[in-house]
This record gives sequence, structure tokens and C-alpha cells, in this order.
Amino acid sequence: MGRHTGPTDRLSRREGINLMLKPIRSRSAKMPLEKEWRRFPPGMHGWRRSKVSEYGRRLREKQKVKRYYGVRDKQFLRYFRRAERLRGNTGELLLQLLERRLDNVVCKLAFGMSRPQARQMVSHGHVRVNGRRVNIPSYQVDVGDVISIKDSDRSKKLARENLEIASAWGLQSWLIRDDNALTGTVVGLPTREDVEIPIEEQLIVELCSR
Repeated sequence: MGRHTGPTDRLSRREGINLMLKPIRSRSAKMPLEKEWRRFPPGMHGWRRSKVSEYGRRLREKQKVKRYYGVRDKQFLRYFRRAERLRGNTGELLLQLLERRLDNVVCKLAFGMSRPQARQMVSHGHVRVNGRRVNIPSYQVDVGDVISIKDSDRSKKLARENLEIASAWGLQSWLIRDDNALTGTVVGLPTREDVEIPIEEQLIVELCSR
């Protein structure tokens, strides 16, 4: 799967919200969106005010979610089709599936300070699920799963350094963490309130259902 390798702050500026793509900068006054002149989409010719169409509004919501979780279009549509087959609110189920990605869980446990870093940690084999190596960032965790760090000095040093900085950002109720053992346990399923950015998921459902 391809990945974005360009400036990440431009993605946040394009969507008009902080997508939390940089670990420390995104949570400080250094975030470009904190500056009034950077609250507009990037581009050398400035920003031209224009009325956004209904299709454009729906597309922006979809792009926002894709960039926040770091997934590409085909993978996103697979998540949507899976959510459609489940019983319940399709939009909320879609967000729940994305929240249950292993790279997202590693990030929320503060073993990785951002989703891109957490994705790299998973891909490089630093993460274990129920004692078994899992190097697939999109792996879906379930209730009762235990996420741990590989038993090596390099892996533990990396996780502890991240934890020292990111632990102050809080831990959501569907996860518990043992700082000494460097383990985290999924004790419930994520809810709509656990998504950290404003999303109008109904617009995404309307777009993808066409």
C-alpha cells in the first residue's frame, strides 16, 4: 500500500483541522493552524473563496478520515463495505473499525507518539498481540487482546521514550496500560466519543453509498 511522504502539515491545512499527524507539534502552539494566516488550504496562489458543493462537503469528510487514520482509498472502501454488513449505525461502525486498527491502538497506548510512528513500529516487528508477533498495521484488535512490546532493549527503549512524553496525553476508557510491563489491554470496544477529531460520518455514508 502506498503512503504519503510529503509535508504532513499541508494535509491538516487542507482539511482545516489538526489531524494529529505530528506527535508533539500537533499538541502545541507551533501547529500551523494556530496561526491565522495558515488556516487556509495550502497553495502558492492563495485561497479563493468559493461555495463548496454538497459532493465537495462529503468528499472532504472522507478525505479527512482517510488522512487521520492513514489509509488509502481502496482500503477505506473495504472498511466501509464491512461496516455496511454489520448491524447498527454504518457511520459509527466504520469509525469503530478504524479505531480498532493495531497502529491506532499502539498510538493511543502511547507506545508510539503518532499513527505514522506507530505504523512503523508495527511493520518493523516491535509489537506483539497476545504474545504473537503481528506486523500488519491494519490488524483488528478485539476485546481481551493484550498488546505488548517486543522483549528487546531496542524495542523497549523506544516505547519507554515515547511513553515518557505521550503518557500525559491521557488514556481512553476502552484501553488499560501497564507502564512497567509495557503492555496494554483492550477492555472494551471504542465508541463514537473516542474519535478525537470532529467528523460528520453521515456525509461519508452518503458519499460511499452512491
